[in-house]
Amino acid sequence: MTILLSTLNARYTHASLGLRYLLANMGPLQEQTRIQEFVIGAKTTDLVERILAHGPRIVAFGVYIWNVEETTRLVAMLKRVAPKLTIVLGGPEVSHETNEQEIVRLADYVVTGWGDVTFPRLCGEILNGPKPLMKVHAGVQPPMEDIDLPYSLYSEDDIAHRTLYVEASRGCPFKCEFCLSSLDKTAWPFPLDAFLAEMETMYQKGARLFKFVDRTFNLNVKTSLRIMQFFLDKIEAHPDDPVYAHFELVPDHLPDALKETIARFPAGALQFEIGIQSFNPKVQALVSRRQNNEKAADNIRWLTQESQAHLHVDLIAGLPGEDVESFARGFDQLVALGAQEIQFGILKRLRGTPIIRHTEPFGMVYDPYPPYTVLATSLIDFATMQRLVRFARYWDLVANSGRFAHTTPTLLGETPFDNFMAFSDWMFTRTDATHRIALDRLAKLVVEWLALRGMARIDAEALVASDYAGKGDHHARSTLKHFADTPPEAIKAVAPTRQVRHLAA
Repeated sequence: MTILLSTLNARYTHASLGLRYLLANMGPLQEQTRIQEFVIGAKTTDLVERILAHGPRIVAFGVYIWNVEETTRLVAMLKRVAPKLTIVLGGPEVSHETNEQEIVRLADYVVTGWGDVTFPRLCGEILNGPKPLMKVHAGVQPPMEDIDLPYSLYSEDDIAHRTLYVEASRGCPFKCEFCLSSLDKTAWPFPLDAFLAEMETMYQKGARLFKFVDRTFNLNVKTSLRIMQFFLDKIEAHPDDPVYAHFELVPDHLPDALKETIARFPAGALQFEIGIQSFNPKVQALVSRRQNNEKAADNIRWLTQESQAHLHVDLIAGLPGEDVESFARGFDQLVALGAQEIQFGILKRLRGTPIIRHTEPFGMVYDPYPPYTVLATSLIDFATMQRLVRFARYWDLVANSGRFAHTTPTLLGETPFDNFMAFSDWMFTRTDATHRIALDRLAKLVVEWLALRGMARIDAEALVASDYAGKGDHHARSTLKHFADTPPEAIKAVAPTRQVRHLAA
């Protein structure tokens, strides 16, 4: 092996699509190239040892916001123990503000942007001459039909145990300033027949979980319909062999033809990620986000009421021009629309994004270290932003986890944001932590909070216990010892109607 392609994934289940694209397009150098993926959190010396065991001449790293700090340490150590090793960097984190970064100083070469053509060419020059004189190489964007698709490079182990990332297009026509895709001129589709043929091959090999990384899956509805029909055909032909597909939707573009197809999918087959980010028109205009809020809300309402798709809807706190009250109104609106998950994110200043133009006018203060989270704005001070960070974490633990599905509506009441913020503030005073809170302790704290807010303790215990009834979560049931003796009729008395039906079943 001469060339090693590597990255540090956030989790083992995340298989790097970028590395597989590079390998698929290495041409004559493919025989000399291998992939070796790692997971963040590993000991740097162990990674160095495993990399050098292959004896590569070139090591290329995919660098992202979640791994840049650990990859920097890894590159620094490699350069100390193997100074003749050539290190090439690529990925979104090093494609912008490139000359300001320590990891770039340590490496030999950087490919910014698209690497499908530029990286193999650079490797050929490194190995065979003439030696490249420039350190930074701007990636050349080839015609989409010239890019070899990488899906045959997903192994049997990948198919069995990992999320399979796929893309029917690259780029995005929208200009939301907090997103790197705002730098794209448009969206570029891959040839659809070739893409679907690859999906068919993956399916025949056993793939059943497909996560599309397209930024705007429903931009071209004819293409969306063909792709969704591909999955629907599989489901209808083999109803006992479930398929799961994840798509990112533009929220205000859901024509009737797409709705009709979505409505045919059974429960557990579709997840839609929908970026709302803000419902405030003035904030949307500031960050160049085009969105018809009324249509977006109507479409989310239709999806929750008329389809069986699981919805993951995004909001961003800390956008320029948005205060807590405005964000709270958007949050309450999303809760009312009934999405199963609301991803409460805090704004991050991604390298290269135009959001930086608002830094001075809106007093935007960002963490200088990854993931570059906003710490304060002219409308949200640091202490309040920290409260929002904790809110987001507790929201994931309680609401988005699905473990408290029947308790959450009672926690939220008629003013969801205000009520959950009060719960979040109280949780932090009780735990001084937002991580590593055991499930049994979390459940007991929820009961305690409900009792403090005026619910009879026996009713609070029964309500929380109803979230574990019939779920087979034996550990949770056994740790909630003081709930174990709650009679089923007490649970039914406080459980929502659908939970009563579930218990009856």
